[in-house]
Amino acid sequence: MEEMHRRAVAFHELMARRRSVRHFSDRPVPRALMEELIATAATAPSGAHKQPWTFCLVGDPELKRRIREAAEAEEHASYHGRMSDEWLADLAPLGTDWHKPFLETAPWLVVVFKQVHGQDAEGARRKHYYVEESVGLACGVLLAAAQHAGLVTLTHTPSPMNFLARLLGRPANERPYLLIPMGFAAPDCRVPDLVRKPLTEVLVPYLLPR
Repeated sequence: MEEMHRRAVAFHELMARRRSVRHFSDRPVPRALMEELIATAATAPSGAHKQPWTFCLVGDPELKRRIREAAEAEEHASYHGRMSDEWLADLAPLGTDWHKPFLETAPWLVVVFKQVHGQDAEGARRKHYYVEESVGLACGVLLAAAQHAGLVTLTHTPSPMNFLARLLGRPANERPYLLIPMGFAAPDCRVPDLVRKPLTEVLVPYLLPR
């Protein structure tokens, strides 16, 4: 039991150091490592074990450039009219804007798609269950696996994201879910000094009566 607790504490400390990074190094990351991380993400639970996710691994510089251009166009529109004043005020301390150079600098982009339904070998439609929850769980496992491996990540959601399906040639049953740049942090990387809620604010223990 002591060993289990020690491992839990060590993992908590590792994950507590995770930050969303917007300053990436162009230092290469082996494709084999990325494939291992995605294979780990695919171990996540899913509704009726339908595994309704597709992970697109993008390392081609030209394709990353096209993704950046399309994402920045959507982000510019968001920062200049789509976002409410309250939303912009909440983002201000994080120092974000519509410029997204990390989409080209990071060695890899992992574009996650949710499969709103499946298809059998004959092309007939097959129902998927709890798609949002299932794909969200897989993305969480992916972020944890990357942190454990020593890489940094960003959960990027340019909205709308339909351009990703077009640029990557995905089928009609897939919808963009998350765009995750992944790699090493730049030497001069800066991250917000975030304070997470204490356990007393996120845990409500219902204990057995004494």
